[in-house]
Amino acid sequence: MSQDPFVAHRSLLFTVAYEMLGSAADAEDVLQESWLRWADVDRSQVRDPRSYLVRLVTRQALNRLRTVSRRREEYVGEWLPEPLLTSPDMAEDVELAENVSLAMLTVLETLGPTERAVFVLREVFELPYGEIAEVVGKSAAAVRQVARRAREHVAARRPRVRVSRAEQQAVVERFLRALRTGQLQELLEVMAPDVVLVTDGGGVVAAALAPVHGAESVAPILARAHRSVASFDTLPVWLNGEPAGLMEVDGEPSAISLVVEDGRITTIYVVRNPRKLTQLDESTELAR
Repeated sequence: MSQDPFVAHRSLLFTVAYEMLGSAADAEDVLQESWLRWADVDRSQVRDPRSYLVRLVTRQALNRLRTVSRRREEYVGEWLPEPLLTSPDMAEDVELAENVSLAMLTVLETLGPTERAVFVLREVFELPYGEIAEVVGKSAAAVRQVARRAREHVAARRPRVRVSRAEQQAVVERFLRALRTGQLQELLEVMAPDVVLVTDGGGVVAAALAPVHGAESVAPILARAHRSVASFDTLPVWLNGEPAGLMEVDGEPSAISLVVEDGRITTIYVVRNPRKLTQLDESTELAR
C-alpha cells in the first residue's frame, strides 16, 4: 500500500485540493472521493500516475467547489480560508508558501471555478495546457486565454511588495506583543494607515461582519481586545508557510495571518470560526 502512487503523492494531492477549495475538510473529502475512483482505474493504462492523479483530484475539487459556492454565498460575515499549521521549513519553497498563504487563497476566492483550476494547475503546479484542457473541458487555446485572464486578475489583487521571511517574522512578533499588551501606539506604528482588518466568525463567534478599514479604526478594536476577558494571550506560529500567530481569548483560539508590505501591516486576517480551527493541533505537510 505504501508504494501506491496515491499514497506516495498524497501531500501533493491534498495541496491541489486545498488550493482549489481553501478548506482542509473539503480537501479531505475530495481525496476520499478520488481514492475510490483511483481504486477502479486500470493502472496498466496510466503512463504518468502523478499527472493522472492531479487531474483526477482537480476534477473532483471542481465538482466540490461548484457545490459549496452557494454555501459560501450564504455564509454569515466574511469567509476566510481554513488556516493550516505548517513547519518553518516549508517557507524554503518560497513560491509554494506564497501560493498557499491566506492572502493568496483569499484572492483565489474571487476567481470562478474554472479560472481557479487553470490558475492553480498552471501557475502553481506547472501542468501543460493540454493536460489542463482535459480537466476543465476546454481546448488548449481556450485554457491559455483563461490562464492569462486569471494571472492578470490575481496580479491586480495580490500583495505588491514581497518581504523577506525574517522581516515578516519580526513584524508579526512585534504585532503580537503589542496585541497581547494592548499598546495602542505600538499597534498604530506597526500598521499601515490604510490597514484592513478581516475577521471570520461564521456566525458562530463574535466577529465583524464586514472588513474594518484604517489604522485609526482597527487599532482601538485590537487594543481593547484583552480588557473585557478573563484570559488573553498570543503565540507566534507558522500558518500556511508564513510567520503568523494564534490568539487565545478565554481559552478559545483564533488564527491571525498578516500581510506585510514595506515593513508595515496592510491586511490582518483573523479566523475565529472554531469549525475552521481543527487543523491547528499538528503540522500539515503541503507539497508540489
